[in-house]
Amino acid sequence: MTAKKSFTIFDHVLVPEHRVLSEEEKGELLKKYNIKPSQLPQIKTSDPVVQALDAKPGDIIEIKRKSPTAGVYYYYRIVVED
Repeated sequence: MTAKKSFTIFDHVLVPEHRVLSEEEKGELLKKYNIKPSQLPQIKTSDPVVQALDAKPGDIIEIKRKSPTAGVYYYYRIVVED
């Protein structure tokens, strides 16, 4: 009998690095860009990454993406209910 391998979504080559911002970081981000949370792109609680991070509605997720021209850039999404 072979052991079942566990799969972590972050191990996949196409899934960039994600993390939930702290309340302090969240405030700084909103102030820096002079925006409201509702102005951020949304990501649903049913998204596998949101579930893996155990993020809650209202949390802001920072996504670190790689670009051949820009190097590394950051993208932000707010978690919303389905």
